[in-house]
Amino acid sequence: MKGLTVKYLAMLLAVVALCAAACAAEGATGTIPLWRDNSPAMASIVAFVESVTDETSPDYVPPEGRIALFDSDGTLCGERYPTYVDQCMLMYRLLHDETCESPNEEDRAFAQALEEALLNGEPEPESPRSTAQMAAESFKGFTVEEYRAYVRDFMSRSVPGFEGLTYGQRFFLPMVELVRYLAERDFVVFICSGTERSFLREMTADVLGAWIPPYRVIGTTFSLTATGQGDKAGRSYTYAPDDQVLLEGNMSFKNLKMNKVVSIVDEIGAYPLLVFGNSSGDFAMAQYALQHGGRAYMLLCDDTERDYGDTGEAEAFAAECAALGFETVSMRNEFETIYGENVVKAQPAALEPAA
Repeated sequence: MKGLTVKYLAMLLAVVALCAAACAAEGATGTIPLWRDNSPAMASIVAFVESVTDETSPDYVPPEGRIALFDSDGTLCGERYPTYVDQCMLMYRLLHDETCESPNEEDRAFAQALEEALLNGEPEPESPRSTAQMAAESFKGFTVEEYRAYVRDFMSRSVPGFEGLTYGQRFFLPMVELVRYLAERDFVVFICSGTERSFLREMTADVLGAWIPPYRVIGTTFSLTATGQGDKAGRSYTYAPDDQVLLEGNMSFKNLKMNKVVSIVDEIGAYPLLVFGNSSGDFAMAQYALQHGGRAYMLLCDDTERDYGDTGEAEAFAAECAALGFETVSMRNEFETIYGENVVKAQPAALEPAA
C-alpha cells in the first residue's frame, strides 16, 4: 500500500498544481477557474453566490444555511464510459479478481454480459437484480478497512476508453473548481449519491477531501456487523474489545430519487441552497431545493470529443430540466477542460477490460 500512497500523493499534487495555475489566472471576480468565460451557468452560479453571501443583499444567507449538494457519477466525475464507477469495480471483482471465491454465477454471467456490451458499444443488458446488492454480497466478510483498501487498489487501474486516466482520476476538473469556489465562500458542501458511501469516501478523499470531509458524503449503505456478533441484532450486541466491523453482505438503503430527500432530512436537517446533478435520479433533491428557495443545476453530457457524450440525449434532458425549472450546464460549451489536457479519449480499438 506504500507504493499506492506515494502514487496518489503525486496525483493529488498534480491536481492541486493544475487548480493553483487556474486560480492564478482568475483575474477578476465573477469567474470560476476552468469554466469558459462565456458560460451562462457559471454567470448564473456566481451571481447567485454573490447575492447570498453579500450581507447587504436582501437575499443574504448566513454560512450555516449555505448548503450545497452534489451528485457524484456524471456530476463530479465520469460515468459514461464504460459505466458507473461502482459497477466497474463490481465487474472487476466478479470477472477479473482471482481472490473472489465462489461468486454468484448469475451475477457473474450478468457482469460478463455487461462488460462485453460496454466494450463493444452495445446497449447494457437489463440487470436481474440490484447491482448494489450484488456488490454487497461480493464483499461479504471484508472488514471495513479491507474494503477501503480494495477500493484504493481499484482506483489505480486504468479506465477503458481513455488514455492517461485511472478510476481515481475520473473527476471533471471544472466541477472540482466549483466545489472549491463554493467552500471558499463558506458553503457547506455535501455529496449525495446513489454510490455506496464507503466506496465514495475513498474515491473522493484525495481530490475533494479538503472541502468535503467523509462525514459529508451521503450514499447507498451496506449493512454491517461485528466479528463476534453472530445472529444477534445490533441493538442486542455490545461491541467487544477484539471485534472488527465487517460487511454483512446486504444493501440496507439505496440513496436514489426520493430517498435522496429522505437522506437530506435525516442526515443534514437543513434545506439545500444549491443542488448539482445530471439525471432524473437527482430530480427529487433538486425539486426539494427549489421548493425552499434554492437553485438546481443539471450537467448535460453532450461532449463527444473529450468524453462519451450523446447530444440527442442531452437535448432531450435539457428540455425536461427547463420544464422543471432547473438550469443546465453544457460540458461541451462551458468547460475549458474535462479531465485535463493529458487525458485522451481512446479509439474503439484501444478498449479493453480494466486489468
